[in-house]
Amino acid sequence: MLPNPMSDYQPQTTYFCIDIEANGPVPSLYDMVSLGAVVVYADDKGTLHIGNQLYLEIRPQAPRFDARAADIHGLDQERLMKEGLPRAEFCRQLSTWVHNNTKPNTRPTFVGHNAPFDWSFVAWTFSAENMPNPFGYKALCTKSLGQGVLDLHWNNASKDTMSEILKLPNEDRVQKHRADYDAYYQALLLIELLKRMESFP
Repeated sequence: MLPNPMSDYQPQTTYFCIDIEANGPVPSLYDMVSLGAVVVYADDKGTLHIGNQLYLEIRPQAPRFDARAADIHGLDQERLMKEGLPRAEFCRQLSTWVHNNTKPNTRPTFVGHNAPFDWSFVAWTFSAENMPNPFGYKALCTKSLGQGVLDLHWNNASKDTMSEILKLPNEDRVQKHRADYDAYYQALLLIELLKRMESFP
């Protein structure tokens, strides 16, 4: 008798859905001011679940500031100067949290939408503090994943379009652009995309 592949399922990765809010388009010149993270993991049967969540705010210190970008996330800069984490402490807390939430015998995978933007800020921050990036140099992009899984043009691979196809609840416009909420919604999107992939012949 052939083995049941689901009974022998061994997850290879723990997904960390990450969303950041920033005061501009690129790291170093502009600050990352908040980060939300949500764990997505597979159980021993391969079923995906949403796990622990994290939200951190970072003290601004970059030389440039784009008021239009700051208007999108709405975080008060004076409060961040008083209450935000120093970059090194942010890195320590995120790295420890990722380590503690990575399932045994798996590797942590950074997931973003659009991943090059979010990953670049996180990777630069760890490098600026001479600390190892817990996600390494790779990231998974749900925008690109959705483009392939749902056969969408890149320009149409938006959260709105994908959530409609995947029959997800609409994003809460009040909470949108808060990093922890966006990371959570991204986790819902990731799970549905991966489930679609499993159904491919």
